[in-house]
Amino acid sequence: MSLTPDQSEYHQFVAEMITEEQPRLFAVLREFGEYEDAEIAAWGLAWEDHIEVIGPHGVRLSSDSAERVVRRFSRGDDSSARLVWLGREP
Repeated sequence: MSLTPDQSEYHQFVAEMITEEQPRLFAVLREFGEYEDAEIAAWGLAWEDHIEVIGPHGVRLSSDSAERVVRRFSRGDDSSARLVWLGREP
């Protein structure tokens, strides 16, 4: 079954919209010591105006900035947190 010109244009429009509006995927990486150990503390999706994060045991976090997410997962116990972007960079 071939698409009509209208259908083809519509499918192209939808594909472009999805590509342009897809959220960016990242991991919240918590690192311990200097190159000693690390763990993935959470996974997140970033849109233009907000960030959603899902951590262990279903913990969820919404934020308007990546810096706040990093602070939330940083602890004072010789560990630090950072975002590791997957796919296209922010």
